[in-house]
Amino acid sequence: MKSSSGNKNFIIGLVFCAIAVVAWQLWADSSPRPDSTPNISTTAFGNLLDVKTNPNLMPEEKVVYPGMDISFNSRFHEPNWVAWELTDKETEGNVGRENKFYCDEAVAGCADHYDYNYSGYDRGHMAPAGDMKWSEESMHASFSMANICPQAKALNTGAWKRLEEKCRVWAKADGAIFIVCGPVLTDEPADYIGDSRVAVPRRFFKVILSPYGDRMRGIGFIMPNDKVTGGMQAAAVSIDEVERVTGHDFFSSLPDEIENEVEKQCDFHYWSTHK
Repeated sequence: MKSSSGNKNFIIGLVFCAIAVVAWQLWADSSPRPDSTPNISTTAFGNLLDVKTNPNLMPEEKVVYPGMDISFNSRFHEPNWVAWELTDKETEGNVGRENKFYCDEAVAGCADHYDYNYSGYDRGHMAPAGDMKWSEESMHASFSMANICPQAKALNTGAWKRLEEKCRVWAKADGAIFIVCGPVLTDEPADYIGDSRVAVPRRFFKVILSPYGDRMRGIGFIMPNDKVTGGMQAAAVSIDEVERVTGHDFFSSLPDEIENEVEKQCDFHYWSTHK
């Protein structure tokens, strides 16, 4: 039989959880939809793009560009992750695609664009140029090689591209979403390319948080660096699973109760049908 103090603590715990859930829903219901101002990542919950990377697993240099934050890995010459917010207004930008990849010499270990020549791999954007057409500065930044990874064409022009397009649909529907993606660098690289010996990832991840929809929700994806059999739906996982695979900690500024709830979700059907 439980003691009276044990019962009391149990009841207090239930009440605390209920208050947290109600507060979450009230925040989601009352928070204003973002306007056209870029970089709204600092919310009532803090910076939602603050990703914690395990320094014992991979080196990290933080790089801040217009429109995106990057954790750069000088050992593998590519990002550990790239994080950005995407608002509905930003999806309507009219800046043309730049198509001029460049080495950012201010970033130690940044690859050269010619490292990818004749490699058989595309220069795969992590933060896509299509999300950065709201300003010339953000468009230019997206072509930094610090934002690029070697991707098989079957992935870059296949399921990865379709997920990028779907993210823009979700941003328009919900007002804003927060996105983090990158290579899975806890895997042994499949190969190395170019004079810089850029690591070729075996897999890529993407996690997405929507805090402004009819309910806060999250979802993750892990895709092989190849054709994705079954497409986006087959690659959908929880954010918890992406954290387990990569060693990163996403959306840690959220209160624990909310973070735990959002990161265990994997409801692709809801995301694909939600308007």
